[in-house]
Amino acid sequence: MKGAEWYQADDVAEEYDDKRFSRGGQLIDEREREAVLRALAPLEGKKVLEVACGTGRFTAMLAEAGADIIGVDISAAMLQQGRQRARELGVEDHLQFMRGDAARLPFPDDHFDAVFGMRFFHLADTPASFLGEMARVSNSQVFFDTFKRGSTRSIYNWLLPMGSRLYSDEEVSRLLSGAGLSLAGSEHDFVTPYGFYRQVPNALAKPVRRLDKAVGETPLGRPLASVSYWNATVSE
Repeated sequence: MKGAEWYQADDVAEEYDDKRFSRGGQLIDEREREAVLRALAPLEGKKVLEVACGTGRFTAMLAEAGADIIGVDISAAMLQQGRQRARELGVEDHLQFMRGDAARLPFPDDHFDAVFGMRFFHLADTPASFLGEMARVSNSQVFFDTFKRGSTRSIYNWLLPMGSRLYSDEEVSRLLSGAGLSLAGSEHDFVTPYGFYRQVPNALAKPVRRLDKAVGETPLGRPLASVSYWNATVSE
C-alpha cells in the first residue's frame, strides 16, 4: 500500500482523527458513519470484519450497535488508538483489534457476515487482491468506498503527498466481478472534495455542504461526486 511506513508512525496515529475529522471534517465523519450504519444494518449479533480499521472509528461504533466485530490494521500505533477509544466508550469487551495484512487476512473462508473497509482503496496498489480477500472471508456482504476518477478529487489529487488511486465506475464493476461479488447498491457524494472541508471551520463548511447535497440530488450529482460507497453481495 502507498504510505505504509508513514501510516504506522506513532505521531501520525495520535493526530490522525484531529487532522481529518475536526472543523469541517466533522461533516465527513458524520456522512461516513451514516453510510456504514445504513449499509450494514441490522447489526445486532452480526459477525463483522473491518479491514484497515485505523483508529477504530467504525469498529467501536458498530460494537456499540451490537455487532460482533474485529478490526484489522497494519499499524500498531493506530490499533492502540482504537483500543483507547473502545475503553473510553466502554465497549472494549465487545470487539477485538488485530494487527494484520489486508492482502492475507488470517481468517477462514466465509467467516464473517459482512466485511468492510473505509478510506482504504485509494491507497491500495493491488485493489483486486485486497477485494478478493475481503470477499473470500465474507459469507454475505462486502462494503467499501472509493474516490472517483474525473471528479473534483482529481483537481487537487496531485498536491497530496501520496496522491490517491481514483476509480471509474467501470473499474469498480470489473473489480467486483473479479472478486465474485455482485453490486447490491451504491451511493455517490461530495461534489466538494474532502480537502476543502478539512481546511475550513464548521460555520463555513455547513452551508457548503447543504449546497453540495442539493447538487447531489440533481442529474449532475453522480458524475460530479468525488466519493462512491459500494455495497456488494457474495455471489453463490
